[in-house]
Amino acid sequence: MRRTKDEIAKMRRAGKVVAEIHEKTRAVIAPGVTTLQIDKVARDVIEARGARSNFLGYNGFPAVICTSPNGMIVHGIPGSYVLKEGDIISIDAGAIIEGYHGDAAYTAAVGEISDQAALLLKVTEESLWKAIDVIRDGNRLNEIGRAVETHVKPYGFGIVREYVGHGIGTAMHESPQITNYWPGEPGPKMKVGNVFAVEPMINLGAPETVTLEDGWSVVTKDGSLSAHFEHTIVVGEDGPEVLTVSD
Repeated sequence: MRRTKDEIAKMRRAGKVVAEIHEKTRAVIAPGVTTLQIDKVARDVIEARGARSNFLGYNGFPAVICTSPNGMIVHGIPGSYVLKEGDIISIDAGAIIEGYHGDAAYTAAVGEISDQAALLLKVTEESLWKAIDVIRDGNRLNEIGRAVETHVKPYGFGIVREYVGHGIGTAMHESPQITNYWPGEPGPKMKVGNVFAVEPMINLGAPETVTLEDGWSVVTKDGSLSAHFEHTIVVGEDGPEVLTVSD
């Protein structure tokens, strides 16, 4: 779907709220902090900006952000988990302004982390920006996944296949699905006004996943670390515009 300039303006506002959630939550990530305390920071930002959470209540999800430490890939529920030195933690956040959504994620180090963990974070974030660079009018949709895979593959990391990016607008998850790998065909052409949430999820080990008994938390099958980075991007007339960054 191609969004109008007015619709994109609302999504840009929602994206700024998400960017602020990222900024404020990053500032409190430290050993001794619980994931529920991080969720409270996000709640305060959403309330202060007159936004709504697109995670809270989504299919019954009980929090405004997902907090996924270490080998948890996505959809972690904030709670009593206490961050410790050497952890990594993924924060996935969203916001709604006037019915339009923004969605973005990052993975952060808790204190000093291993060289392998640091490389995982670096490569995963780089793969997101490689993907963003191909989000241009006339390019094929699946070039996004090819860009992620091309960057990640030389490192031998596992690219999660069960969870993918997506279109976004008046719902958090809209078509099309956007893989983080080359699916074997180029897909449709991207057009000005298309808006996508692109989110590589990369494992230090194998790509296979397991969902825990809570029905939400997704972890690596082999127990390896996982990183997750995401932005909401619009196909602009002059190239990609990332909506979920600060000014």
